Amino acid sequence: MLADLEELVCCESFSADHGAVARSAEVVAALGTRLLGAEPETIVIEGVTHLRWAFGAPRVLLVGHHDTVWPMGSLRTHPWSVADGMARGPGVLDMKAGLVQLFHALASLPSPDGVGVLVTGDEEVGSPTSRRLIEETARRCAAAFVLEASADEAGALKTARKGTSRYEVVVHGRAAHAGLEPHKGINAAVEAAHQVLSIAGLGATVTAGAATDADGAAHPALGAATVTPTLLSAGSTRNTVPALARVSVDVRVPTEAAQDWIDARMRGLAARTPGARLEVQGGRQRPPMQPESSAELFALASRLAAELGQEPLRGIAVGGASDGNHTAAVGCPTLDGLGAVGGGAHADTEYVDIARMVPRTRLLAELITRTRTRSRTWPEPGPTRARGGMS
Repeated sequence: MLADLEELVCCESFSADHGAVARSAEVVAALGTRLLGAEPETIVIEGVTHLRWAFGAPRVLLVGHHDTVWPMGSLRTHPWSVADGMARGPGVLDMKAGLVQLFHALASLPSPDGVGVLVTGDEEVGSPTSRRLIEETARRCAAAFVLEASADEAGALKTARKGTSRYEVVVHGRAAHAGLEPHKGINAAVEAAHQVLSIAGLGATVTAGAATDADGAAHPALGAATVTPTLLSAGSTRNTVPALARVSVDVRVPTEAAQDWIDARMRGLAARTPGARLEVQGGRQRPPMQPESSAELFALASRLAAELGQEPLRGIAVGGASDGNHTAAVGCPTLDGLGAVGGGAHADTEYVDIARMVPRTRLLAELITRTRTRSRTWPEPGPTRARGGMS
């Protein structure tokens, strides 16, 4: 397993580099083919490479991704290493070790029949090209197991995830010479500053649990939502009144009602500077993964962990989103965080606890065995709503 992990980590796969993602897909495909005895279907959507295996009529879906947040060349500063019981390297925890565990768990079974595997290439950027593929594959399954890393260094599973929305507020002003006639300009930077404060105020409102509907009804669940201005840019030269500014906004929500509430207020932002114009782009990205979608599978995993003599499992809700949000949203019971145990994802300290890899792999193998012959009893989802995307 460590040799396989080294091979995956040493093939860099920065999400923004589609060529690198394609090369990584070849390495992942070769690993899966060797361990499972079957080649995957290679699916390229808008230049992004995804892999899918299907054994029989899949009732269980194993979900992972092979792209990482690490820019090309990161191996020079963060080389693969194994020391003191820890494996390190770009993307080792998020989530190349999870892929290794996925393939070894499935390979340990007498047959992979009844199982599907989907490895996407754009999860780290919100799954813009793979979302429909994920939903289409999950709709036919009775369970989805997501091989994202554990929720903490103690190995907790992820039983709920917040939904995500991303916006970009574009401010249109008018350029003018900053020294000769600034009064003839409309300063987009000043207007952007007003919008940053308005958006931050919206975040403070929901964090305090003080948000209400138009009719004044309170939204208690909004207290767990976050609205955060992130990237900010404005202007073209130092001596020109800025004609354009942009504000990026990250939104995390526990419920679709909260997502709707915040979306309405983002689209209702109004310019404060005379003559300035606002354009709100983006919108909902991933729906929330509700606790109900994982409850039955978490209970099963807890029983199996006890049978295997492993430590008791914990399940927690997390703010980050994954492809598990999409599998749960189409009505497929989903359990997330079954991948590697470690810490420091996306950071210089990223590592995997090597001793936990085999136990987690055995747990996944048992989960597959117990669920792949069951009939789907989960309620079918209602009509799919149109979701906004970044322009």
